[in-house]
Amino acid sequence: MSAQTGSTSPGSGAEPDVVLVADQAGVRTLTMNRPQRLNAFNQRLFAALADAFTDAAADDSVHVVVLTGAGRAFTAGADLTDMSRAPAAEERAATASDRSPRDNPFDRLLQQTEAFPKPLVGAINGVGAGLGFTIVAHCDFAFIARSARLRTPFSQLGLVPEASSSYLFPLRMGWQKAALALIAGEWFDAQATVDAGLALAVCEDETLMAETMRFATRLAASPLQSLRGTKELMLRAHRTAIADTRREELTMLARLVGTPANRAALEAFHSR
Repeated sequence: MSAQTGSTSPGSGAEPDVVLVADQAGVRTLTMNRPQRLNAFNQRLFAALADAFTDAAADDSVHVVVLTGAGRAFTAGADLTDMSRAPAAEERAATASDRSPRDNPFDRLLQQTEAFPKPLVGAINGVGAGLGFTIVAHCDFAFIARSARLRTPFSQLGLVPEASSSYLFPLRMGWQKAALALIAGEWFDAQATVDAGLALAVCEDETLMAETMRFATRLAASPLQSLRGTKELMLRAHRTAIADTRREELTMLARLVGTPANRAALEAFHSR
């Protein structure tokens, strides 16, 4: 297996090792690689992963993409250190309308993920929080390690869902399980994630990548035109709703990040 490190787009400003890229038999594996921060997303990781998805979509030698994390976490979601430096509401309101998607790596990553034209397979190797849970709803298939646990603590942080999860979770999980995740902020263990319809199978931690790669390699043996065409047809009925929901979520998040309730929740988190 050949591998290269870093952002797949020169000049993106990403740290050299923030995303690992490996190609094998038509399968490209993207590994989020900030293990010292449980692969939490800062601006650099948002941008690097968005670039990696862009490159994988354009490369016809890539039939399938596997997304996983380095170390003991899938991803802990947004880096709360970055969030604690959020601007005041007045500053956000003054600048939000002037920012293009290119200036907002978080939004750009969400757009790349929701419109990714090839099969996306999640290999959920450990804890996932926030985006580490919601991004799983964009995976066409997912395998999850037995020790993995997923949670979206949006309500507890004074926020609302992102990554179109307020649409995709009820669609894929049913209303009550989606509400348990998004409103109640409950933890989902590996079996609960399978039972909710977001993962295909629970794997032992030590066999997760091997089982995921066996599946992805079989999938990648199909002609790319069939893989792309079938996913396009499956997404067609939902594409507009997914994009509209993402924009509505981001608008509401922009109003809530940095508010007194959000700041108090972050201070309580850091104090623990």
